[in-house]
Amino acid sequence: MGIKHYKPYTPSRRNMTTSNYEEITKKTPEKSLLATKRKNAGRNSYGRITVRHQGGGNRQKYRIIDFKRLKDNMEAEVKGIEYDPNRSANIALIEYTDGTKSYILAPLGLTDGDKVVSGENVDIKPGNAMPISNIPVGTLIHNIELNPGQGGKLVRSAGQEAQLMAKEGNYAHVRLPSGEMRLISIRCRATIGTIGNSDHENIKLGKAGRKRHMGIRPTVRGSVMNPNDHPHGGGEGKAPVGHSGPMTPWGKPALGYKTRNKKKLSNKFIVKRRK
Repeated sequence: MGIKHYKPYTPSRRNMTTSNYEEITKKTPEKSLLATKRKNAGRNSYGRITVRHQGGGNRQKYRIIDFKRLKDNMEAEVKGIEYDPNRSANIALIEYTDGTKSYILAPLGLTDGDKVVSGENVDIKPGNAMPISNIPVGTLIHNIELNPGQGGKLVRSAGQEAQLMAKEGNYAHVRLPSGEMRLISIRCRATIGTIGNSDHENIKLGKAGRKRHMGIRPTVRGSVMNPNDHPHGGGEGKAPVGHSGPMTPWGKPALGYKTRNKKKLSNKFIVKRRK
């Protein structure tokens, strides 16, 4: 994927970049795989804002993605690579030999006309899905299940990849993009390859309006609030936060504060913590 730069004919255009969408081969989505996507602007069922800085944004339809890949040993042809407004990765429309269509995450190098298949004894090539027990050690994978049959949960965003490091008994050692080493059951499925659209992280929005199109509202700094609104607020002129470290609006440490439950059941599957 390439990045498109603009001439600075306005201040916002000076630093703005967009994708050139060279991977995209199909512009209209498959209607049978669309679902409505309701907005709640960060509000819960009582109408109270529980997630701040959300609201507005362009209308979106949800694309139903097949994260499970349970149609074993049935070949599917790639009909097109599409943009998905709900995720950073591109998606691929595939059609099975029985006529069924579905969306999958588009790995790097997958193009129109390519064949993909899932099952236990399939080729090691991008887009093919299989149990980890059948994947050679050292292979780059994505869309990894945490529990067999649950559907892919890990490594699903643009440009990401995990690596299968070793197999030991009923578990495999998988190095995730964060650097974390984790034990995953060898009965869990994963897809071969790296997810495409790798330049997504290098795009500069350039102006506030593009953030509003995504449904993200402005964030106000705590230091410009009053003391009754935020722990950083108050004082004459520019004042320091007045605490040993920055805090959330509710007085919890904002940096270096571990929020993961020490008794979480999956802690025993983490061999090495992320960097």
